[in-house]
Amino acid sequence: MVNEPGKLTAAQRAPEKERRAGQFGIPQGEEEENYEKLLDQYVARKFAEGEVMKGRVLKITDTDVVVDIGYKSEGVIPVTQFIDAGGQLTIKVGDVVDVLIEDTEDGDGHIVLSKEKAEKVRVWEEVEKAYNENTIIRGRVIERIKGGLSVDIGVRAFLPGSQIDVRPVKNLDSLKGKEIECRVIKLNRKRGNIVLSRKLVLETEQQRKKAFTLEVLREDAEVRGVVKNITDYGVFVDLGGIDGLLHVTDLSWGRVNHPSEMFNVGDEITVKILKYDREKERVSLGYKQLTPDPWTLVRQVYPVGARVTGKVVNITDYGAFVELEAGVEGLIHVSEMSWSKRVKHPSKLLQTGQDVEAVVLDVDMENRRISLGMKQTEPDPWSTLAERYAIGSVIAGRVRNLTDFGAFIEVEEGIDGLVHVSDISPRRIKHPSEVLKKGERVEAVILNIDTENHRLSLGIKQLQPDIWEQFFTNHRLGDLVRGRIVRHAPFGVFVELDEGIEGLCHVSELDEADRQNLENRFRLGEEDEFKIIKLSPTERKIGLSHRAIAEDAERREYDSYRDSADGTATLADLFHAKDNS
Repeated sequence: MVNEPGKLTAAQRAPEKERRAGQFGIPQGEEEENYEKLLDQYVARKFAEGEVMKGRVLKITDTDVVVDIGYKSEGVIPVTQFIDAGGQLTIKVGDVVDVLIEDTEDGDGHIVLSKEKAEKVRVWEEVEKAYNENTIIRGRVIERIKGGLSVDIGVRAFLPGSQIDVRPVKNLDSLKGKEIECRVIKLNRKRGNIVLSRKLVLETEQQRKKAFTLEVLREDAEVRGVVKNITDYGVFVDLGGIDGLLHVTDLSWGRVNHPSEMFNVGDEITVKILKYDREKERVSLGYKQLTPDPWTLVRQVYPVGARVTGKVVNITDYGAFVELEAGVEGLIHVSEMSWSKRVKHPSKLLQTGQDVEAVVLDVDMENRRISLGMKQTEPDPWSTLAERYAIGSVIAGRVRNLTDFGAFIEVEEGIDGLVHVSDISPRRIKHPSEVLKKGERVEAVILNIDTENHRLSLGIKQLQPDIWEQFFTNHRLGDLVRGRIVRHAPFGVFVELDEGIEGLCHVSELDEADRQNLENRFRLGEEDEFKIIKLSPTERKIGLSHRAIAEDAERREYDSYRDSADGTATLADLFHAKDNS
């Protein structure tokens, strides 16, 4: 007798009845008709290759896992499909698993099943659902490939580089191994192609956060944000879909060379909203504003004249900046560093990081500036200079510097005296270098001490005899002198009569012909004879005449001729005699 397909004989039903009753929890003593009904439904079930269904693990061997799917015979799956990456078995007897029917019966009468293929089918179903419903799907980045990333979402999917983030990602390898959320934007099950977009998920989330953030933002509010980017000029903070700029000047009341000294990308920080432009969606942030401004109490804490201690934080050509406390700095100008030492550069005395003591010289609250003095912590040597040196006393020192207006003589370390060019030599000089050399040791007379303005006046010529006094003593009006032409002027000629002694021959004391051709008639460096017509000792001025010499000669000739004549000479004879002479 041939049975109908899917039907069991009575002989087959007895053992089958007992086994299924135990599997599905049907009591042995239950009515026969109920069991027969369930059994008929079971044997009528059609099983197709490629179908996914649930099964219960009955047995685990070294090579296979036996699974009951409710068919007349059990199915088998290689045990390797249940071993994880660590070599551990992931199931136990009694577990329910998804399986795919690969073959309804193998050579041993078992159904050939596959857990891996069942999982792929389930994944594809979930992927199709996510694609159709535009929902988010999670996956793990496997590796970087050409054009983007490979992502494991149960099956391998492709994430293009343009869809990874809202901004270009420089280092794609940094995402390897990370769990990410994406949307399916392309799907081809036949070819097994899946294209993902993480960018869409981020943009949607960003828009949601942005809409919320824009509604709750207000000036002066304190909010939390994440450091998104760091530049030389500040820090960009993600406040939730919108970025705010925390400028470097608003990081700290103190000195900040670069924002990276305070923050790292990814840091979560609290900031204050300084300015919010809703239309342009621009937000200016502050960090130092979370704490009180230390300058509000500067005048009380650092009054003028107070001695303070601080740390050198910066050195420039003109001075050193000293941090008195966070956000409060003072400047020690190079001129305020030492009473005695000539500081060419602040680094000769101070170094960055060094603790230094100073005195507050001035406080400018409006410009937030404090002037400090380091030399004021020591006695001023100028204050006792008048006690150590008397006016009129002679000192010895080294020529430290020469200028157009004079020479600086170092009297002692840090104390220089000025010898004006007019006090260097009794004779007229154009530049101190005509008499002095830098580094030369000389003697000088103290002419004046100005303690308040730190000025010391010296004279060198005062050590030499007064040549003017000697000249006026040895000469009288009418004396004939010989001198060297040293300068021309529109009003006359200057004549050097002796070293350091000059006289002026005014143009009115020259003959008409000489006045017309003055520079050729009286050449520089040449000597000529002049008559003294003016002596002024108080003004140290000497008036000379060249014309008077000729006039004197004529007068002498006339007197001589008159004395030798018999008294009958006529006026014509006199002129005739003059012409012959």
